Amino acid sequence: MRWSAQELSKEQTGALPGLARLNNLVRSVRTPAFAGITFHEVLAKSALNRVPGQSAMPFGWTINPYRGCSHACSYCFARPTHTYLELDAGKDFDNEIIVKVNVAEVLRKELAKPSWGRHPVALGTNTDPYQRAEGRYRLMPGVIAALAQSGTPLSILTKGTLLRRDLDLLVEASEVIPVDLAMSIAIYDDELQQAVEPGTPSTAARLATVTAVRERGLDCSVFMMPILPFLTDTKAHLDAALRQAKAAGASNIMYTALHLRPGVKDWYLQWLARDHPELMPRYQELYAKGAYAPKEYRIWLAARIKPLIRAHGLERGREDPATGGVRSSALGRPQPGNPGAAASGPGYGQDPSSRFAGGRSAVAFPADDRDPIGRSASAGRTLSSADAAVRPAAYARTRRSLIEEELPPELAPTLF
Repeated sequence: MRWSAQELSKEQTGALPGLARLNNLVRSVRTPAFAGITFHEVLAKSALNRVPGQSAMPFGWTINPYRGCSHACSYCFARPTHTYLELDAGKDFDNEIIVKVNVAEVLRKELAKPSWGRHPVALGTNTDPYQRAEGRYRLMPGVIAALAQSGTPLSILTKGTLLRRDLDLLVEASEVIPVDLAMSIAIYDDELQQAVEPGTPSTAARLATVTAVRERGLDCSVFMMPILPFLTDTKAHLDAALRQAKAAGASNIMYTALHLRPGVKDWYLQWLARDHPELMPRYQELYAKGAYAPKEYRIWLAARIKPLIRAHGLERGREDPATGGVRSSALGRPQPGNPGAAASGPGYGQDPSSRFAGGRSAVAFPADDRDPIGRSASAGRTLSSADAAVRPAAYARTRRSLIEEELPPELAPTLF
């Protein structure tokens, strides 16, 4: 079903006063395939976000193609960002999704500026770039191609198994820039996982995605974040989690205890009171003095998990202190002729591959490789050597982009 038939009328925008006042709002869309969710398509004015650093690195850079996230994780630290649009940090964050439909085009312009230093760029450090909406909007291939074409290292942190759709492109990008991938898998109890993260793929599906990434020759970290006090911090749960991550091929493990910022705390505790009321007194005591678990708890957790990490033959990875995502492998090596940037990895610092110079059509994934609601047809299976041989040729197939098809024709000149 074409989404143009699902566009909300102008009169309905008053229901969302903060969003309706935006001068870059294109339209709001609902579709039966995403029951209860409204997508608000906007024309982004910028794509790159500068994040102040907290270490020797002065800052980091991120891209957020979406605001809000249908993964609906009750603990998501990004929830308060929705209040800037007069939307609430609870249900609205899960169901009112902002889509920056022109993010790749804006990004190309920003990356082409002589002042751009090709600093590593992180995706997935705020809202997930591979949430379900990405199956429909296909923003990530254009973003990945733009970064690769400009010689800019990238990292991706996601819970979305839709990452597998773009593995061919990511492998190709890794030939010219550092590409660092991480899968967020915090909960290894299926019932608890679906209760806390009701919109996410299953733990098994995410572990299979780690394996698919590794089989394509790329590293993949596993973020066991957050560890939920009194729920996922038992020795049995941590041991089972690390065993499964190791079996899936995780390159390394990162972990941290749950932190509950203002705006997130109320939403998470609302879930806790409903599903685990017996834990409310313990949480109220643990988080009485702030957003972070007390130092004593964090020391106890480290003492419990570190021996298990070693026992399973894993290593603790390094988190980027500026962005909170996986640390780029580009950091630490100054780029020749550009001391302000860092670089590593095959081909970085050289002219990017001409394979990325063909614009959107050069990276368009064939339409017939998605099911009707936009999921990758390869989801749930490992890409074979035959896939690897066939898929690159498919990228050369030209067709109209999904963004161009879905936007009203009169806006196309604004975007392209």
